[in-house]
This record gives sequence, C-alpha cells and structure tokens, in this order.
Amino acid sequence: MPITLITGPSRSGKSEWAEHLARSHAGSVIYVATAQRRADDAEWQARIDQHQQRRPADWTCLEEPVDLAALLATAAAGECWLVDALGTWLANVLEQDEDTWQSTVATLLAVLRSSPAELILVAEETGWGVVPAYPLGRIFRDRLGSLTRRIGAIAQSVYLVTGGYALDLTQLGVRLPEPDGATE
Repeated sequence: MPITLITGPSRSGKSEWAEHLARSHAGSVIYVATAQRRADDAEWQARIDQHQQRRPADWTCLEEPVDLAALLATAAAGECWLVDALGTWLANVLEQDEDTWQSTVATLLAVLRSSPAELILVAEETGWGVVPAYPLGRIFRDRLGSLTRRIGAIAQSVYLVTGGYALDLTQLGVRLPEPDGATE
C-alpha cells in the first residue's frame, strides 16, 4: 500500500494537508497522535485541541508517544493511518543511544514497508537553519533529517508544505538513492 510523507516547517499546513489526503480514503481512518499531553502547558494543550477539532468524528484516534512501530504493525488492509508527527515522536525517544535508535528506525522502516494499510506520515523540517549549539539539539536535527530521508526513499508520494502550498516532490524532484541508514 502507498506511503505518503508530508514534511514542512511549523504552522505551514502539513497536518491539514495530511488530513485532506486522509479524507479521500474510502475506508476507515486511524489518526495516530504522537504528542504527550501536559496538563501544566496550556499552549501545548491548545495545539492538541486544535488538531482534535479539525478531525472528522468518525476517525479513530490513538495516542502513541513511544512505540510507534508496534502500533503501526497492527494496521489492516483497507485502513488509512495518519501519523502526526514524526518529530514529536522522535523527541519522545530522543534519549535512546545510537545503537538503540538505529534498531528503532530499522524496525519502523520494516513495518512501513510491509504494512497492508495506506500510511500518511507527517514530519517537521528542522535542518534549514543554523546548527544547534548544544549536542541534544544536533542529535534531534540529524536524526529527524535522516529519518525523513529514509522514509522518503520508500514513500510513493512526498510533499513539502510551506507557505500554505503543498508541493508534490515526487513530481517535481528526482529521488536520491536510498541511504544506507547508518549516518548521513
């Protein structure tokens, strides 16, 4: 089944584009929220509420901040799974050491490749600015960039959403060879 990757900067409309694509799916839609609720952060809760209000009432919402691959492995044929978002998920598992992270990515990619469901994955773009001055920021930026590149290599469609426009990179661009995955 098709994998669609949607990437872009914050507040660009990438989640709305993903939701638009999912609405065209004839079967059931399962929305996977990777954000963790924080009662002490009203602004964060408002963001979560905004996403919830946009979703159709008949979509199933599952919250999974950590074990994304195991949840996606339960997807069935005829379903559309929308994961929002990979950067948030990565932040939740960022403290994994490099070997554990590489194993996590390999497992996720294997699940994506073998899924019988349509998959729509949203990812944040973070690497277009300065190199973070602190190690954890560089790890986050590098891991997210590498992850989105590896998913883009197996996706049938890749969109960049920016400035309120969705650009179909699979139509406009040339796919790079699939990376080996160790480091980029």
